[in-house]
Amino acid sequence: QVQLVESGGGLVQPGGSLRLSCEASGSFFSIYSMAWYRQAPGKQRELVARISRGGSTNYAEIVKGRFTISRDNAKNTVFLQMNSLKPEDTAVYYCNQFPSQRDYWGQGTQVTVSS
Repeated sequence: QVQLVESGGGLVQPGGSLRLSCEASGSFFSIYSMAWYRQAPGKQRELVARISRGGSTNYAEIVKGRFTISRDNAKNTVFLQMNSLKPEDTAVYYCNQFPSQRDYWGQGTQVTVSS
């Protein structure tokens, strides 16, 4: 059974940075595209960034230039470096495959951007 465990969230001031990590169990990791998603209160979950198994990346316009997704296939881990954070980035952040798989959603990690 696949498990995805996100970590690295927290409270940060506007303009600050955080680095999220997502560790995946199982041997599937290196062959699939992975992605970070987020869900803010009262809003639908949205795609933030994705990375192919070969390392090609794609970002939502609202985070382009501020967020960087990367992966370490040897460690079954995907990262999200978030810089220049804004209050509107506040959300629970999740990792999953791309396209997402219903049964793979984890608990997520809370990111709060506030002064």
